[in-house]
Amino acid sequence: MRTALSMLLCAAIVFAVALNVSAAEKAEGKEVTVTGEITCAKCGLKVEGVTKCATVIKGKAKGSDKEEVYYFDTDSSKKNHKAICTEAKKGTVTGTISEKDGKMIVTVKDVKFD
Repeated sequence: MRTALSMLLCAAIVFAVALNVSAAEKAEGKEVTVTGEITCAKCGLKVEGVTKCATVIKGKAKGSDKEEVYYFDTDSSKKNHKAICTEAKKGTVTGTISEKDGKMIVTVKDVKFD
């Protein structure tokens, strides 16, 4: 009985991970809108291992129920960072999503602060 329950639990975990990866792959390369808090990964979120300031939005992509941290592409990060480094702001970002080095990167097309 324990073996059967263990196998069932493992199968459920594998299925959940597969669904999560599938949702991220669907978003990659497509234009999405992310709504949430625009802040600095180093100063605002205090992300471990981040040694330089980086503009991020922590929120949910439209159509997703999972909150994630999306890093702005290099040019957009520099352009928008001064406004949010010392004070996070609510906002919306539109752009295309890709994954690099385990991070979700948004190539920003438009940023709107609330």
